[in-house]
Amino acid sequence: MSKEKKAITKNVAAGATILHTVTEQLNTSLQSLVAVLGEKKYKKRIKKAAKLLVEGIKEATEKKAPVKKVKKVIPVKKKAAKKASKKVKAK
Repeated sequence: MSKEKKAITKNVAAGATILHTVTEQLNTSLQSLVAVLGEKKYKKRIKKAAKLLVEGIKEATEKKAPVKKVKKVIPVKKKAAKKASKKVKAK
């Protein structure tokens, strides 16, 4: 066992990355509201607004191809109709 800790890479969900980018964009565009609302209220409102904006948005890479169901064809043995045999009349 080595004493060095290895960096663990986590797979970040696509929704979290979208939420993060929207939050950053809102922060940069609405900086003037920090003075009016205060830091704490401003952060809460930005967080709520970002959640509402991102709700229902999914990246195209998350979509899975629809699964096509294949019907199984079961071969059925058909019985041939019996031929009518000619009856010989005896005289």
